[in-house]
This record gives sequence, C-alpha cells and structure tokens, in this order.
Amino acid sequence: MLDIFNYSFIIRGFEAGIIIAIIAPIIGMFLVLRRYSLIADTLSHVSLAGVAIGLLLGINPLITAVIASVISSAAIERLRISKKVYGESALAIFLSGSLALAILIISFAHGFNVDLFNYLFGSIVTVQQSDVFIILALGLIVLISVILFYKELIFVTFDEESARVSGIPTKFINIMIIILSAFTVALSIPIIGVLLISALVVIPVVSALQFKKGFVESIFIAEGISIFSVIVGIFISFYLNLSPGGTIVILMIIIFVCSFILRDNK
Repeated sequence: MLDIFNYSFIIRGFEAGIIIAIIAPIIGMFLVLRRYSLIADTLSHVSLAGVAIGLLLGINPLITAVIASVISSAAIERLRISKKVYGESALAIFLSGSLALAILIISFAHGFNVDLFNYLFGSIVTVQQSDVFIILALGLIVLISVILFYKELIFVTFDEESARVSGIPTKFINIMIIILSAFTVALSIPIIGVLLISALVVIPVVSALQFKKGFVESIFIAEGISIFSVIVGIFISFYLNLSPGGTIVILMIIIFVCSFILRDNK
C-alpha cells in the first residue's frame, strides 16, 4: 500500500495538501463565525479567472490566481466598508463578474483544455515543486498573521463595534482577514479545485462547531477533520482512480453528517 510514496507527484500532493489543510480551517473559523462564508465561493470564482489568465499568458496559474484573489478581496472589502453596496451584493457582483471574465478568456483561448479541468476539479498531478514552495511561503504568512493578531481577530469577529470603540483598527483587521482568505482560497486550487474550495474552508469548521466546544478547541477539531480528510482522500483517490478534490469533500461531508447526528443524540 505504501507504493503510493514512490511517485514524486504524490509526495508533492501530500505536502501541499497538508499545508492547505492546516490553514484553511483557521481562516474558515473566522469567516463562519462572521457569517461571511460565501466569500470563499466568490474568491474561488475570482481564482478561476486568475487561473484562466495564467494559462492564457503562460504564467504559473497559482501566482495569477493569488494576485486576482487578493486584488478582488481588497475591492470587495472596500465596497463593504463604503456601505454603498451591501456585502452580499458585492460578493454577487464579483462572483458573476469573475465567472463571466473566466468564460470569455476560455472562449478566447478556444475552449477548455486538460489543464483547466484539473484546476476546476483538483488534481495533485498539477502540483509542481514551485507550487509547493509558494503554498508553504504564503501558508506561513497566513499562520504568522493569525498568531500576531490573534486577540484582535477574536475581538473583531465576536463584537466589531466594541472592538472599534476600544481602539482596535477594525478596518485593517477586516482587510487582513479577507486578504488571508484570498491567499487560502487561491492556494487550495491545485488540491481541491476551484469548484470545491469553499468546502475545505467551511465544512471542517461547521463540523467542529457541532461539538459546542471553546474557540481554540473547535479550531483543533476542525484541523483534525481537515487533515484527516485530505490525507485519506488522497489515498482513496489514488487507489480508486478518483478525483482527489471530490473525494476529500465527500469525506468531509460524511464527517459533518456524523457530527450532526452525534449532536442531536446528546
């Protein structure tokens, strides 16, 4: 069974997958508690446009996806802060607009190709060593940022008005959260795929919250669910020749259903 580790692309897939599995629930916890989970879906569609641009121009799609996500996330937050556009409306505008842009670029490039399908649904074959380094570097930025601003993030997440009155720079914290979300979503593309990214960010967190534990305990539970799903999902997808993204998400949903049933039976 361990012959899986004879393949270098599998090793890269595990490396990238574990890094993503660690950072996704951390950011997901703040998004879910702020009832801003749909930002993951929006940024995933923005990332698709970034991937399409990268494939068209011959640039590493992961880099263009990160750039597109970060720029769009900052613009979304600016619209939300301005209060000229409701938060949900801003998400809808960017979701539909970026999807339309991706479709136009794909049409210009004469349709889908194998590479784009891999990015849509996830494929560890697409993960290059340079991608692993990029994912590691940006993943460390996400973790370090959360550690440095942990108290501020908690305060703003649970009571933004009180945090503002207390002198916490809420605008900066809000922008930081959404930019870190952009990093996380874009980095998840090679493993989970554009169409399933939000599941990796949201489902482990929602599952962990069913146990009604404290904030830190919930993060650790979500981390366990995420890492378990990614590792086991890659194993299953390799031996059964399945899509890794779809396999990982199905495992997460099964765990969520089990956690939901256990909560109701208590």
